[in-house]
Amino acid sequence: MADRTIQDGQDGNGIRTFPFPVDLSVLGVGMQVGPMSPDRTWHDDAPLERVHRIDFHIVMLFDGGPVTHMVDFAEHEATAGDLLWIRPGQVHRFSRATEYRGTVLTMQPGFLPRTTVEATGLYRYDLPPLLRPDARQLAGLRAALDQLGREYEDTATLPIGLHTSVLRHSLAAFLLRLSHLATSSAEAAGGRTDTTFTLFRDAVEKGFATNHSVSAYADALGYSRRTLVRAVRAATGETPKGFIDKRVILEAKRLLAHTSLPIGRVGVAVGFPDAANFSKFFQLHTGATPVTFRAELS
Repeated sequence: MADRTIQDGQDGNGIRTFPFPVDLSVLGVGMQVGPMSPDRTWHDDAPLERVHRIDFHIVMLFDGGPVTHMVDFAEHEATAGDLLWIRPGQVHRFSRATEYRGTVLTMQPGFLPRTTVEATGLYRYDLPPLLRPDARQLAGLRAALDQLGREYEDTATLPIGLHTSVLRHSLAAFLLRLSHLATSSAEAAGGRTDTTFTLFRDAVEKGFATNHSVSAYADALGYSRRTLVRAVRAATGETPKGFIDKRVILEAKRLLAHTSLPIGRVGVAVGFPDAANFSKFFQLHTGATPVTFRAELS
Protein backbone atom coordinates (compact mmCIF):
# COMPACT_ATOMS: atom_id res chain seq x y z
CA MET A 1 0.00 0.00 0.00
CA ALA A 2 2.59 2.56 1.01
CA ASP A 3 5.43 3.08 -1.44
CA ARG A 4 8.08 2.04 1.05
CA THR A 5 8.53 -0.81 3.50
CA ILE A 6 8.44 -0.18 7.21
CA GLN A 7 10.91 -1.36 9.83
CA ASP A 8 9.44 -3.40 12.62
CA GLY A 9 9.93 -3.22 16.36
CA GLN A 10 8.51 -4.40 19.63
CA ASP A 11 6.96 -2.60 22.54
CA GLY A 12 7.28 -3.50 26.20
CA ASN A 13 4.61 -6.19 25.98
CA GLY A 14 6.38 -8.00 23.15
CA ILE A 15 3.87 -6.78 20.60
CA ARG A 16 5.46 -6.61 17.20
CA THR A 17 4.50 -3.38 15.48
CA PHE A 18 5.13 -1.66 12.17
CA PRO A 19 5.95 2.00 12.86
CA PHE A 20 5.54 4.93 10.53
CA PRO A 21 8.69 5.42 8.37
CA VAL A 22 9.17 9.12 9.03
CA ASP A 23 12.71 8.99 7.67
CA LEU A 24 11.39 7.89 4.27
CA SER A 25 8.54 10.37 3.85
CA VAL A 26 9.02 13.51 1.77
CA LEU A 27 11.38 15.80 3.70
CA GLY A 28 10.96 13.53 6.73
CA VAL A 29 7.55 14.90 7.71
CA GLY A 30 5.21 12.76 9.81
CA MET A 31 2.72 11.91 7.05
CA GLN A 32 2.46 10.43 3.58
CA VAL A 33 -0.23 10.68 0.95
CA GLY A 34 -0.36 9.07 -2.49
CA PRO A 35 -1.97 6.41 -4.68
CA MET A 36 -2.69 2.94 -3.33
CA SER A 37 -0.89 0.06 -4.97
CA PRO A 38 -1.82 -3.64 -4.82
CA ASP A 39 1.79 -4.88 -4.74
CA ARG A 40 3.08 -3.00 -1.70
CA THR A 41 3.50 -4.12 1.90
CA TRP A 42 4.25 -2.49 5.24
CA HIS A 43 7.09 -4.94 5.85
CA ASP A 44 8.68 -7.95 4.18
CA ASP A 45 7.74 -10.22 7.11
CA ALA A 46 4.10 -9.11 7.22
CA PRO A 47 2.28 -9.97 3.99
CA LEU A 48 -0.74 -7.76 3.49
CA GLU A 49 -3.14 -10.70 3.43
CA ARG A 50 -2.12 -11.75 6.97
CA VAL A 51 -3.33 -10.11 10.16
CA HIS A 52 -0.92 -7.36 11.21
CA ARG A 53 -0.79 -4.28 13.39
CA ILE A 54 0.53 -0.75 12.92
CA ASP A 55 1.18 2.20 15.22
CA PHE A 56 0.05 4.98 12.88
CA HIS A 57 -3.16 6.21 11.26
CA ILE A 58 -4.33 5.04 7.83
CA VAL A 59 -7.13 6.57 5.78
CA MET A 60 -7.96 4.91 2.47
CA LEU A 61 -10.27 6.61 -0.04
CA PHE A 62 -11.38 4.07 -2.65
CA ASP A 63 -11.80 4.69 -6.37
CA GLY A 64 -13.01 1.15 -7.08
CA GLY A 65 -14.30 -1.97 -5.44
CA PRO A 66 -15.75 -3.86 -3.84
CA VAL A 67 -12.83 -4.46 -1.47
CA THR A 68 -13.15 -6.61 1.66
CA HIS A 69 -10.91 -5.44 4.49
CA MET A 70 -10.74 -6.79 8.05
CA VAL A 71 -10.36 -4.31 10.93
CA ASP A 72 -10.26 -5.66 14.49
CA PHE A 73 -11.74 -9.00 13.32
CA ALA A 74 -14.75 -7.46 11.59
CA GLU A 75 -15.01 -7.64 7.79
CA HIS A 76 -15.86 -4.39 5.98
CA GLU A 77 -16.76 -4.17 2.29
CA ALA A 78 -15.76 -0.87 0.69
CA THR A 79 -16.48 0.37 -2.81
CA ALA A 80 -15.84 3.52 -4.85
CA GLY A 81 -16.36 6.65 -2.74
CA ASP A 82 -16.02 4.85 0.60
CA LEU A 83 -13.29 5.48 3.17
CA LEU A 84 -11.59 3.24 5.72
CA TRP A 85 -10.05 4.87 8.80
CA ILE A 86 -7.71 2.55 10.72
CA ARG A 87 -6.24 3.84 13.98
CA PRO A 88 -2.98 2.99 15.78
CA GLY A 89 -3.08 -0.38 17.53
CA GLN A 90 -5.91 -1.82 15.48
CA VAL A 91 -5.21 -5.10 13.75
CA HIS A 92 -6.20 -5.43 10.14
CA ARG A 93 -5.78 -7.56 7.04
CA PHE A 94 -5.97 -6.79 3.34
CA SER A 95 -7.95 -9.00 1.00
CA ARG A 96 -5.79 -11.00 -1.38
CA ALA A 97 -8.69 -11.40 -3.82
CA THR A 98 -9.26 -7.73 -4.59
CA GLU A 99 -7.22 -4.83 -5.93
CA TYR A 100 -6.99 -1.66 -3.89
CA ARG A 101 -7.34 1.51 -5.97
CA GLY A 102 -7.58 5.07 -4.71
CA THR A 103 -5.61 7.29 -2.35
CA VAL A 104 -4.00 6.36 0.97
CA LEU A 105 -3.05 8.78 3.74
CA THR A 106 -0.79 7.67 6.58
CA MET A 107 0.04 9.82 9.59
CA GLN A 108 2.41 9.44 12.52
CA PRO A 109 0.98 9.93 16.02
CA GLY A 110 2.31 13.22 17.35
CA PHE A 111 2.39 14.97 13.97
CA LEU A 112 -0.60 17.13 14.88
CA PRO A 113 -0.90 19.30 18.04
CA ARG A 114 -3.06 18.08 20.92
CA THR A 115 -5.88 20.56 20.26
CA THR A 116 -6.23 19.26 16.70
CA VAL A 117 -6.06 15.65 17.89
CA GLU A 118 -8.94 16.29 20.29
CA ALA A 119 -11.00 18.25 17.74
CA THR A 120 -10.64 15.56 15.08
CA GLY A 121 -11.27 12.55 17.34
CA LEU A 122 -8.14 10.77 16.19
CA TYR A 123 -8.41 8.21 18.97
CA ARG A 124 -12.17 7.65 18.94
CA TYR A 125 -12.00 3.87 18.68
CA ASP A 126 -15.76 3.67 19.12
CA LEU A 127 -16.33 5.30 15.73
CA PRO A 128 -16.88 3.06 12.70
CA PRO A 129 -13.83 2.44 10.47
CA LEU A 130 -15.91 2.22 7.27
CA LEU A 131 -17.42 5.54 6.19
CA ARG A 132 -19.81 6.19 3.31
CA PRO A 133 -20.09 9.92 2.54
CA ASP A 134 -22.87 11.36 0.42
CA ALA A 135 -22.03 13.20 -2.80
CA ARG A 136 -21.42 16.60 -1.16
CA GLN A 137 -19.38 15.14 1.69
CA LEU A 138 -17.29 13.11 -0.75
CA ALA A 139 -16.61 16.16 -2.92
CA GLY A 140 -15.38 18.09 0.13
CA LEU A 141 -13.20 15.21 1.30
CA ARG A 142 -11.68 14.69 -2.15
CA ALA A 143 -10.93 18.41 -2.52
CA ALA A 144 -9.29 18.54 0.90
CA LEU A 145 -7.26 15.38 0.25
CA ASP A 146 -6.18 16.58 -3.20
CA GLN A 147 -5.02 19.88 -1.70
CA LEU A 148 -3.11 17.99 0.99
CA GLY A 149 -1.46 15.85 -1.69
CA ARG A 150 -0.36 18.91 -3.64
CA GLU A 151 1.11 20.51 -0.53
CA TYR A 152 2.86 17.26 0.38
CA GLU A 153 4.58 16.99 -3.02
CA ASP A 154 5.48 20.69 -3.24
CA THR A 155 8.88 20.79 -1.54
CA ALA A 156 10.28 23.79 -3.42
CA THR A 157 7.93 26.66 -2.62
CA LEU A 158 8.43 26.98 1.14
CA PRO A 159 11.17 26.39 3.72
CA ILE A 160 10.79 23.09 5.59
CA GLY A 161 9.35 24.75 8.71
CA LEU A 162 6.60 26.54 6.79
CA HIS A 163 6.04 23.51 4.58
CA THR A 164 5.39 21.37 7.65
CA SER A 165 3.06 23.97 9.14
CA VAL A 166 1.04 24.16 5.93
CA LEU A 167 0.81 20.37 5.84
CA ARG A 168 -0.50 20.32 9.41
CA HIS A 169 -3.19 22.89 8.56
CA SER A 170 -4.20 21.07 5.36
CA LEU A 171 -4.24 17.73 7.18
CA ALA A 172 -6.37 19.19 9.97
CA ALA A 173 -8.89 20.51 7.42
CA PHE A 174 -9.24 17.05 5.89
CA LEU A 175 -9.48 15.28 9.25
CA LEU A 176 -12.12 17.69 10.56
CA ARG A 177 -14.31 16.77 7.60
CA LEU A 178 -13.57 13.08 8.14
CA SER A 179 -14.28 13.31 11.87
CA HIS A 180 -17.62 15.01 11.25
CA LEU A 181 -18.55 12.22 8.84
CA ALA A 182 -17.50 9.51 11.31
CA THR A 183 -19.35 11.10 14.23
CA SER A 184 -22.54 11.72 12.27
CA SER A 185 -22.41 8.16 10.90
CA ALA A 186 -22.13 6.75 14.42
CA GLU A 187 -24.98 8.91 15.68
CA ALA A 188 -27.21 7.90 12.78
CA ALA A 189 -26.49 4.24 13.46
CA GLY A 190 -26.90 4.23 17.22
CA GLY A 191 -28.20 7.57 18.44
CA ARG A 192 -26.31 10.39 20.11
CA THR A 193 -24.05 9.58 23.04
CA ASP A 194 -24.10 11.73 26.15
CA THR A 195 -21.27 12.87 28.39
CA THR A 196 -21.78 10.02 30.86
CA PHE A 197 -21.11 7.37 28.23
CA THR A 198 -18.24 9.35 26.69
CA LEU A 199 -16.47 9.53 30.04
CA PHE A 200 -17.11 5.85 30.68
CA ARG A 201 -15.84 4.87 27.24
CA ASP A 202 -12.64 6.85 27.72
CA ALA A 203 -12.12 5.42 31.21
CA VAL A 204 -12.54 1.86 29.91
CA GLU A 205 -10.06 2.52 27.12
CA LYS A 206 -7.47 3.57 29.69
CA GLY A 207 -8.23 0.97 32.35
CA PHE A 208 -9.66 -2.20 30.78
CA ALA A 209 -6.40 -4.12 31.19
CA THR A 210 -6.64 -3.96 34.98
CA ASN A 211 -10.19 -2.89 35.83
CA HIS A 212 -13.23 -4.96 34.84
CA SER A 213 -15.55 -3.67 37.56
CA VAL A 214 -18.62 -1.63 36.61
CA SER A 215 -18.94 -0.33 40.17
CA ALA A 216 -15.32 0.82 40.18
CA TYR A 217 -15.83 2.81 36.99
CA ALA A 218 -19.07 4.31 38.32
CA ASP A 219 -17.38 5.36 41.56
CA ALA A 220 -14.37 6.83 39.77
CA LEU A 221 -16.63 8.87 37.47
CA GLY A 222 -18.94 9.99 40.25
CA TYR A 223 -22.08 8.27 38.91
CA SER A 224 -24.40 5.74 40.44
CA ARG A 225 -24.29 2.28 38.90
CA ARG A 226 -27.87 2.76 37.73
CA THR A 227 -27.04 6.03 35.93
CA LEU A 228 -24.09 4.37 34.22
CA VAL A 229 -26.21 1.41 33.12
CA ARG A 230 -28.81 3.77 31.63
CA ALA A 231 -26.22 5.84 29.75
CA VAL A 232 -24.36 2.86 28.29
CA ARG A 233 -27.59 1.12 27.24
CA ALA A 234 -28.82 4.29 25.53
CA ALA A 235 -25.53 4.73 23.65
CA THR A 236 -24.70 1.13 22.74
CA GLY A 237 -27.68 -1.10 23.53
CA GLU A 238 -25.57 -3.18 25.91
CA THR A 239 -24.67 -3.23 29.60
CA PRO A 240 -21.52 -1.59 31.01
CA LYS A 241 -20.20 -5.06 31.81
CA GLY A 242 -20.82 -6.16 28.25
CA PHE A 243 -19.01 -3.06 26.95
CA ILE A 244 -15.99 -3.76 29.19
CA ASP A 245 -15.88 -7.43 28.27
CA LYS A 246 -16.04 -6.61 24.57
CA ARG A 247 -13.01 -4.32 24.89
CA VAL A 248 -11.09 -6.97 26.85
CA ILE A 249 -11.89 -9.60 24.22
CA LEU A 250 -10.81 -7.30 21.41
CA GLU A 251 -7.41 -6.72 23.03
CA ALA A 252 -7.01 -10.42 23.71
CA LYS A 253 -7.74 -11.18 20.06
CA ARG A 254 -5.19 -8.58 19.00
CA LEU A 255 -2.50 -10.11 21.20
CA LEU A 256 -3.31 -13.66 20.15
CA ALA A 257 -3.28 -12.72 16.48
CA HIS A 258 -0.25 -10.49 16.40
CA THR A 259 2.14 -11.86 19.02
CA SER A 260 3.66 -15.15 20.09
CA LEU A 261 3.01 -14.43 23.76
CA PRO A 262 2.04 -17.54 25.74
CA ILE A 263 -1.67 -17.78 26.49
CA GLY A 264 -1.06 -17.10 30.16
CA ARG A 265 0.78 -13.87 29.42
CA VAL A 266 -1.99 -12.73 27.10
CA GLY A 267 -4.41 -13.30 29.97
CA VAL A 268 -2.25 -11.28 32.35
CA ALA A 269 -2.07 -8.43 29.80
CA VAL A 270 -5.87 -8.12 29.84
CA GLY A 271 -6.39 -8.54 33.57
CA PHE A 272 -6.55 -12.32 34.15
CA PRO A 273 -3.63 -13.53 36.29
CA ASP A 274 -5.00 -17.08 36.12
CA ALA A 275 -4.66 -18.66 32.66
CA ALA A 276 -7.56 -21.05 33.19
CA ASN A 277 -9.94 -18.22 34.08
CA PHE A 278 -8.80 -16.29 31.01
CA SER A 279 -9.42 -19.30 28.75
CA LYS A 280 -12.92 -19.79 30.19
CA PHE A 281 -13.71 -16.08 29.76
CA PHE A 282 -12.41 -16.05 26.18
CA GLN A 283 -14.32 -19.18 25.18
CA LEU A 284 -17.52 -17.90 26.77
CA HIS A 285 -17.40 -14.74 24.65
CA THR A 286 -16.01 -16.11 21.38
CA GLY A 287 -16.99 -19.77 21.26
CA ALA A 288 -13.34 -20.78 20.85
CA THR A 289 -10.42 -21.31 23.18
CA PRO A 290 -7.45 -18.91 22.88
CA VAL A 291 -5.38 -21.77 21.45
CA THR A 292 -7.98 -22.54 18.77
CA PHE A 293 -8.45 -18.88 17.90
CA ARG A 294 -4.71 -18.38 17.39
CA ALA A 295 -4.37 -21.57 15.36
CA GLU A 296 -7.16 -20.54 12.98
CA LEU A 297 -5.27 -17.33 12.13
CA SER A 298 -1.96 -19.03 11.35
